[in-house]
This record gives sequence, C-alpha cells and structure tokens, in this order.
Amino acid sequence: MRDDELIAAGLGNKTGQGMGHIAMSGDSGAIAALANLDIDKKIFLHINNSNPVLLRDSAERKTAEHAGWQIPTDGMEIVL
Repeated sequence: MRDDELIAAGLGNKTGQGMGHIAMSGDSGAIAALANLDIDKKIFLHINNSNPVLLRDSAERKTAEHAGWQIPTDGMEIVL
C-alpha cells in the first residue's frame, strides 16, 4: 500500500517507485491522485502479495474501501 512496503516488511530494499510502481496511499499515491475524478468503479489490480490491503480487516484495506476502491479477490468478475 505504501511506497516503502517491501522495505518495511523486510522483503526487499527497493521502494515501489524505484521499481516503477505507484503506491496506493500517501500524498502521491493512487487514492489521492484519483480522488477528485468522477469514476464509478475503482478497482486496484496487480497487487503485491505482501500488501496488507489484501487482509480483510487491515487498516490499509479500510482506507482504500473508505475512498471507494474495491480490492479484487481470486475469480472476481468485473462487470462494467
């Protein structure tokens, strides 16, 4: 969820931005960057498996869902 997620989890030494990824949260993250757009469905895809947003009761997931984002599950069908 954060740019330093892998570093904080002890899983790597690069930031998300350093690998060409955009963080979900933070001032320059996707949630903030797209907050003022009139978008009906916002679904995060390509989520790192270490991202705490995948945990149903995590603060990160609550933040994303409160901002109107959906977190996909295996087999989720997206209907536009």
